[in-house]
Amino acid sequence: MTVAADPAGSPGVSEPGAEPTRSPRWRSVLLAAVAACAACGLIYELALLTLSASLNGGGIVATSLIVAGYVAALGVGGLLVKPLLGHAAITFIAVETLLGIIGGLSAAVLYVTFAFIGSSTWVLVLGTALIGVLVGAEVPLLMTLLQRGRTAGATDAGRVLANLNAADYLGALLGGLAWPFLVLPTLGMIRGAAVTGMVNLVAAAVVAVFVLRSVVGVRQLAGALCVLAAAFVTLAGVMVSANGIETTSRQRLYADPIIAYERSAYQEIVVTRRGSDMRLYLDGGLQFSTRDEYRYTESLVYPALGAGARSVLVLGGGDGLAARELLREPGIEDIVQVELDPDVVRLARTTMREANAGSLDDPRVRVVIADAMTWLRDPDPTLLPPGGFDAVIVDMPDPDNPVLGRLYSTEFYALLTRVLAPDALVVVQAGSPYSTPMAFWRTVSTIRSAGYAVTPYHVDVPTFGDWGFALARRGTEPPMPKMPNDVPPLRFLDQSVLDAATVFGGDVAPVTLEPSTLDNPRVVEDMRRGYR
Repeated sequence: MTVAADPAGSPGVSEPGAEPTRSPRWRSVLLAAVAACAACGLIYELALLTLSASLNGGGIVATSLIVAGYVAALGVGGLLVKPLLGHAAITFIAVETLLGIIGGLSAAVLYVTFAFIGSSTWVLVLGTALIGVLVGAEVPLLMTLLQRGRTAGATDAGRVLANLNAADYLGALLGGLAWPFLVLPTLGMIRGAAVTGMVNLVAAAVVAVFVLRSVVGVRQLAGALCVLAAAFVTLAGVMVSANGIETTSRQRLYADPIIAYERSAYQEIVVTRRGSDMRLYLDGGLQFSTRDEYRYTESLVYPALGAGARSVLVLGGGDGLAARELLREPGIEDIVQVELDPDVVRLARTTMREANAGSLDDPRVRVVIADAMTWLRDPDPTLLPPGGFDAVIVDMPDPDNPVLGRLYSTEFYALLTRVLAPDALVVVQAGSPYSTPMAFWRTVSTIRSAGYAVTPYHVDVPTFGDWGFALARRGTEPPMPKMPNDVPPLRFLDQSVLDAATVFGGDVAPVTLEPSTLDNPRVVEDMRRGYR
């Protein structure tokens, strides 16, 4: 028996065949593998969270369940691996192989299940549990491998654990940064998960070849490498066929042929077309159909111009439809369009140009790529007209998650006052008073809580159903919806329709509710309750 020093200088006792794991150089290789595996493990969890948001709507509850379930599964994995610590080397290879395969295929399986069956919750839960258990088994196995061939005192064991934790947390940091900034934007979810699984398998192969070759038998090592190679080839196949898998699965979710698709940093953007009917979907939610979008767009835009507006701020509305209608109004001189997603604007200027008549390229329209709430906190003074905007149109997607819920909060509507002219009108798309009445009346109550007088109104949009808006002005006197004096010829809206739009039947009667705030985004919970 010989004595050797560990990387921290403590003596260790070697065992036959243990040289690779007690050598400082091989310990460094093992710790590098730890970092790589930790990065992969966190990317798998982030991929599941991203898929939950894209396919099932995500939200605080789903996110909490995934994170809590994953953490709980880590503990279960640590307990389940205890009987196998006597065979730590080969067990580690097996765990990494399974982790690479399950994690690498998770996105593809979840996406296909959602597209073909319609519900992927059980796959999400199962994937979270399996990945968590396997990641939880890694640390006990790695600790055993790092301690192999040495007699460890308390201090020495602490040093080894510190090195292991440092590598583990550093890898998690790298994985956490790689997913949103590199993997997802460049590869997408299916390819991104597959590549991560391949990295996981390569890390396991490095450990097998350079660290464990003297710990396991030749036959075991050859078998392990063959299994790793087969798993790698499987994931490479997923990489090659990812386009076909994604295209086939995605098309099943839409009744009409897809003519454009983007996975932006913020959302999934799909444009479909059948004949003359073009439709835009954001994260699966319909935003407009050219069959009847004029009903929605006219009802959104013209009531805001009734006081003779010349300058207009549009928050959201990146499809360019609101800007199209504004440009038809003779008195409009200046439009500032604030849109978060540059990919929506790019598609509006190309694929959707026929629908919006090229409005975003008109010299009277100045497009700003920014988060609306952030922009309102610090608006560009060069874009503000003297005295503020005469009208503001808030055309945001429904607040079905906390990010969008910010844009339906008391604080958001209070920020609007920074850019309003004294008698400016504000129109907010507020959802359906029939299908989602709590969310609709919550929005109306929230606008009032920010110091506005509000007049709600609603119209029928066949593809949406009964759809509502809120017309608001600072003060105590509710504004009456009024058509501009110089309104151009319209297909749907006129003063008589607008007058009738302010009447609500008994089944959609007004309700006063607590406002939605940043601290308590009640409108998001209203949307979570589903449709009536």
